[in-house]
Amino acid sequence: MDTKNIIAAISLSLAIIVMWSLFFQPSPEEIKKRKEKEKIVNSSDAPNIDTTEKITNLSREEALKLDDRFYFENESIKGSISLKGATIDDLIFKKYKTQLESDQFVTLLNPKSTSNGYYIESGWASNNKNIDIPNNKTIWKIEGNSKLTPNDDVTLIWKNNQGLTFEKIIKIDNQYLFTIEQKIKNSSDKIYSFYPYAQIIRTKIPEIIDFFILHEGPLGVLDDQLIEKDYKDILDKKYSKNANNGFLGITDKYWLTSIIPQKNKKFRADFEYNEKFKVNYIETESYDSKPNAQISNIVNVVVAAKEVNVIDGYNESLGLKKFDLVIDWGWFYWIVKPLFFLNDYFFKLAGNYGIAIILITVCLRLAFFPLNNYAFKSMSRMKLVQPEMARLKEIHKDDKMKLQQAMMQLYKKEGINPVSGCLPILISIPFFFAIYKMLFVTIEMRHQPFFGWIKDLSEKDPTSIFNLFGLIPWDPPSFMIIGALPVMMGFTMWLQQKLNPAPQDEIQKKIFMFFPLFLTIILAPFPSGLVLYWTANNILTMAQQYVIMKRTTVKTAS
Repeated sequence: MDTKNIIAAISLSLAIIVMWSLFFQPSPEEIKKRKEKEKIVNSSDAPNIDTTEKITNLSREEALKLDDRFYFENESIKGSISLKGATIDDLIFKKYKTQLESDQFVTLLNPKSTSNGYYIESGWASNNKNIDIPNNKTIWKIEGNSKLTPNDDVTLIWKNNQGLTFEKIIKIDNQYLFTIEQKIKNSSDKIYSFYPYAQIIRTKIPEIIDFFILHEGPLGVLDDQLIEKDYKDILDKKYSKNANNGFLGITDKYWLTSIIPQKNKKFRADFEYNEKFKVNYIETESYDSKPNAQISNIVNVVVAAKEVNVIDGYNESLGLKKFDLVIDWGWFYWIVKPLFFLNDYFFKLAGNYGIAIILITVCLRLAFFPLNNYAFKSMSRMKLVQPEMARLKEIHKDDKMKLQQAMMQLYKKEGINPVSGCLPILISIPFFFAIYKMLFVTIEMRHQPFFGWIKDLSEKDPTSIFNLFGLIPWDPPSFMIIGALPVMMGFTMWLQQKLNPAPQDEIQKKIFMFFPLFLTIILAPFPSGLVLYWTANNILTMAQQYVIMKRTTVKTAS
């Protein structure tokens, strides 16, 4: 991809954005109407879920000691569940470290009494205020097994004084799925109505990337419609929607907490802020608990590292639709996800994620070879006729019309299409963005090494030209970290520029001259995997251009 085409692509992208804003973007009145339409007022008899508690600031270790709890562990996660409220509030990923060289593993869920509380509750609600129902302060009792594993369930029991026995049977698979079966046994002579619910509560906004290509915050798929809300969106306004199927949760870049209602049950989903961020649902059709009978409901909870194959597996096994959208594949889903599977295949084949990126770059170059071949041939001829173009400009310097005619005749004679270089870039833009998106949002590249100094392809190159790439014992400020790989990328872009015909306009020459430096600075903080892709793409492009130029001749010599 040559420099001139890159600039053209950027300009075109800006033009598209402007055109969209002028002609296609909805007016403020239309946006307001849409928002009013999407917010569905609750018309059911289901009660609101109110579990507001004061925020405290205990350390995580202190908070875990406050309440009795039981522990869970499988191949992927470990942690504990508090018997106070039967709250899932302690979860650690066993396969993911906080930093590449760290001994600390990623902790996602924290008890409510910490400053960064993040936890999951489930239970029953009722409109009957006279019924004693377990809540977030209820102390449950363990019946039987006291450790949760894929082979051993845990049963929790709580009884009130009105003849009702509440039971939770909690199961866990070998990855990230909790299944909670909630039962109520009625030993009284009365009929009671209940509504099952589940909710995710987060005390504060976590550290987020806040980058436009990645959604972080509340999300859900409700009646096959993807709903994404930023934390700031629900600070001011609660979002509610009635649905017949779907799921909801909170997503970080690599981590997911989600709650999934029982299939074929109508529910109301809420995203709101009331001292804490809450994502919850409550079923809108009551369960009638009759004398000497039992009612039950199932809540599925997925607290996961967003591994593509695992997420896709839950999408199928739980009978969900679009659960894979918890990974932000974006508008180019149909390109991004297939590219991921191709890249994953190369990774498993080569055993190195950087090699996989290079191989997928080769595949894309081969796919676009016929189109690029045509464009490069035209550009090569353009470069070779530069002397003739200069001669024509000198001859017709006072007659622009004749100069234009002479230029068109020259292009026709030599088979040159002056805009041929734009077509490959137009087609390749979605694929370049798809590669970037794929490398940015998927966890599979996290902490993957390449060779040499690149220990983590998901992070920027740690070296810096300002300390001679580590030769000088000085750690420059973050804004001065321009690593060896970005420098290599910029150099290959400069070399590539030399293979293209130089612009006749002096201003354009200066822009092209500084563009490799500009792009080097811009891409320096990007993930090394992306910079590696661009560098490999530049080298392959130069090789293709060089071969074509050697084979290209022109008829005009004078």
